[in-house]
Amino acid sequence: MPKISQKGIDMPASPIRKLTPYADQAKKSGKKIYHLNIGQPDIETPEIMLNALKNIDFKVWAYTPSEGTASYRNKLTEYYNKINYNIQPTDIIVTNGGSEAITIAMQACLNPGEEVIIPEPFYANYNGFACSSDVVVKPIISYIDNGFALPSIAEFEKVITDKTRAIAICNPNNPTGYLYSREEMEALKELCLKYDLFLFSDEAYREFCYDGKEFISPMHLEGLENHVVVFDTVSKRYSACGARIGCLITKNKELYQTALKFAQARLSPSLEGQIAGEAAVDTPDSYFQAVSQEYTARRDTLVKGLNAIEGVFCPNPGGAFYVVAQLPIDNADKFCQWMLESFDYENETVMMAPATGFYSTPGAGTNEVRLAYVLNQDDLNKALTCLQKALEIYPGRTI
Repeated sequence: MPKISQKGIDMPASPIRKLTPYADQAKKSGKKIYHLNIGQPDIETPEIMLNALKNIDFKVWAYTPSEGTASYRNKLTEYYNKINYNIQPTDIIVTNGGSEAITIAMQACLNPGEEVIIPEPFYANYNGFACSSDVVVKPIISYIDNGFALPSIAEFEKVITDKTRAIAICNPNNPTGYLYSREEMEALKELCLKYDLFLFSDEAYREFCYDGKEFISPMHLEGLENHVVVFDTVSKRYSACGARIGCLITKNKELYQTALKFAQARLSPSLEGQIAGEAAVDTPDSYFQAVSQEYTARRDTLVKGLNAIEGVFCPNPGGAFYVVAQLPIDNADKFCQWMLESFDYENETVMMAPATGFYSTPGAGTNEVRLAYVLNQDDLNKALTCLQKALEIYPGRTI
């Protein structure tokens, strides 16, 4: 039998989806599962976006330009310039989800074997994108004790080598919900200028900042224009994960033209997704205000509930809709699987993502899980009850 590639062997499984077979089996046995494992919001997609899909009227479902339609990129420019990015439509490449934007940037900015530094825990699929692009992830660990704040610049400098080409951040962070401060962003700016590095900024959760905290993008920092690559998506902002429309933004013209070649190789992003995305830009502010209030309430419910469980610690995140919690368990992967295979409380259980998959450092996150507060407060409270009952009887409890 022919052998599969080494890259295929090395490709990591998603900690968000790898337990799905166990969840499917649990459902078949009649259990109700509270899905806190994945960032699939239950918030309704804006009506203006759905209506744009319903009213599509074309005779030929044609290719679009590889960089995206002019009308959508013009509309996106309006959105970004309202938040002071000072960009042109020619700075945007529309992609098939934010995932493709990240992959294109890695392929356009780094040679095989070169390195990108990423504070961890980080979005698990960065490992997969790096593997498929022959890029090496150099993790810089952050700690739950201080809420996963950005590690010191000295820690970054320890791992910078002649192969280092970029630093990547997700702000607000997935999986921790940490929101980077202006001081932290300025420190990253100076580091990128000192070592001539790209700064990748994943901003999928830009709209989800709580308690009046300020969102700072590297696009807001003067003097970094040729270093910054922003990744964005409609998935979270408009609760439209299935649209699979994202974008890559850079003012670096040489990088833009290079990235465009990769975009041309995959032909084009979807026409219908761009139509919906263009309409979505006119979503009223009231939609985001209501969503922010709802997520703030859900965050407060989940964080308070987690910290009320004996042996559990969960910092209060400043953004996104995730938390990483430390549990009194021996192994997060075993525990999350056990929750689906062997546990139920009143025929209900909880699906979570083991945090080990959000780290590159071996052994990190073994007693941590990521939970997404994408369910209503009543369901969150029921999930918390299940978790508490599970921890009381879990064979691998450590305290």
